[in-house]
Formats: sequence, C-alpha cells, structure tokens
Amino acid sequence: YAMLLSLIFLIVLVAAIVGFVFRHEIKTNFESNLNVALRDYNVTADRHSEAVDTIQRTLHCCGVQNYSDWESTEYFRQRGIPQSCCKSQDDCSEEDLKDPNKAKLKVFVDGCFFLVTSTMESKMSVVAGISFGIACFQLIGIILSCCLSRYITNNQYEMV
Repeated sequence: YAMLLSLIFLIVLVAAIVGFVFRHEIKTNFESNLNVALRDYNVTADRHSEAVDTIQRTLHCCGVQNYSDWESTEYFRQRGIPQSCCKSQDDCSEEDLKDPNKAKLKVFVDGCFFLVTSTMESKMSVVAGISFGIACFQLIGIILSCCLSRYITNNQYEMV
C-alpha cells in the first residue's frame, strides 16, 4: 500500500513540475488552438465552436487578442461577428455584427486569450493549496502504512 501511494505521489509531483516548467508552451499551444477554433468556427453543433461561444459568453470577451480577430475568418465574411460576443443579445443585429465599426460598440472588445490565462493564473493558488493538502494526506498514509508494516513484521515471530 505504501508503494502504491508513493507511486501516485511521484506521478502527481512529476505532473506538477512538468506543468510548471512547460507553462509557456501550454499558453502558446492554447493560443494557437484558440486561433484554429476561430478560423474553423461555424454555426453547426461542433465542440470547438461551442467552446468558443462558452468562453466568450462567460468571460465577456471576443476573439483571441480582440474582437477584430474575427474579421479574418470565413464566418465573418458570411455572418459577421458571432452573437456570443454581444454585450446585449437584444441590441445585436446581424447587420451591426457585419460592420466592424458598429460592432465595436455592441460587442466585447477584449480578447479571450488574456482573460483565460489571467483567470487560470489567479486560480492557481487555490489549485496549489488543494494539491498540497492532498499530498500531505498521501504522505501521512505512506508513513502510517510503513509503520503498520513494520509493526506486523516485528510481531511476526512472537509467541502467542
């Protein structure tokens, strides 16, 4: 049992170290995937488009760096900026969303990449605290299982 807990503890520790060391690559990869999701965005029920809409609605953002990122997409040429960028769903018409100058007043202008990464970084202290607490419990479990094993081994040859 101590070996199993030690193995799990080491796996979690290695994952945390790798995540910390490669955090810049993770950000770069996220940004490129977000750009691909914008480029391939469509109205059909595909997961990437739904994820983009959810991020834009939840974080009140639009595009990767800003709302003008949509201007280079095929979706913009056909339908304008998506409805998920609108500040108010009632005040956003398709004509407004096709004109970048009018859209600037009706959509969120901040990009999603900065908001997502800053939100993740602000929550990292909570994740680190929870992870540290779990690691402490694992270490206590490892120590107690080693003590139990030692106790069983020492008392194995006693007369009953």
